[in-house]
Amino acid sequence: MRHTKHFLFFSLLLLIKQPIVAATELDSAFIERFAKTYLAKYFPSSDDEKVRISIARLDPRIIIKPCKIPLTANIPEKSGARNVNIKISCDESIPWKIYLSAKVEITKAVLIAKNTISQGDKLDESNIELAYIAINKIRGEKLTDKAIVFGAKAKRRIGKGKTISKKSICLICKGDVVTIIASSNTFTIKTQGVALSSGNINEQIKVKNTRSNKVITPRIKAINQVIIHL
Repeated sequence: MRHTKHFLFFSLLLLIKQPIVAATELDSAFIERFAKTYLAKYFPSSDDEKVRISIARLDPRIIIKPCKIPLTANIPEKSGARNVNIKISCDESIPWKIYLSAKVEITKAVLIAKNTISQGDKLDESNIELAYIAINKIRGEKLTDKAIVFGAKAKRRIGKGKTISKKSICLICKGDVVTIIASSNTFTIKTQGVALSSGNINEQIKVKNTRSNKVITPRIKAINQVIIHL
């Protein structure tokens, strides 16, 4: 009777372990999902950037062995490129590994021209919008905040679909009449001036005070407004 109980006990243990062994059986679909999940964490999306991941299908002739421990993944060569290789490994006593290739497309939200903007045109909802552009096609610093550029003028012609940069616009342009705000801890004085150079928010430009004819270098505060701290 005692031996019978031991036999039943060990038989029960074997039955309990069977599903765990079966759960470690792997196929190409599982490996591909595992690789995509890893890449999604390696290249996370955000409000400013979107990531699209495409995993190449495994060669159906590859035999995938079971693995009784969690799989690991890594990119052997660190890369921000569009094409990457992922290594999937099983680090058991008899280890194995599989390599998969994937395409990673990262796009960034930047301001572009809805239609052709002529030199001198003001930027607003009618002619600019946010669009996601592949980062490998973006050159230099591009603007992403509509609030910063609304009311600014195009310094040169901007073609339809082209990105908006600081070099292509000016919040205050040379020749504009501006309000000069001279500010201290105790008082604020306002007067008029003429911009002698062009610039954008928080940039310093040359301005001629129309009352004193003195040239000063205040910072741009807003459209047609500059400020100098006394």
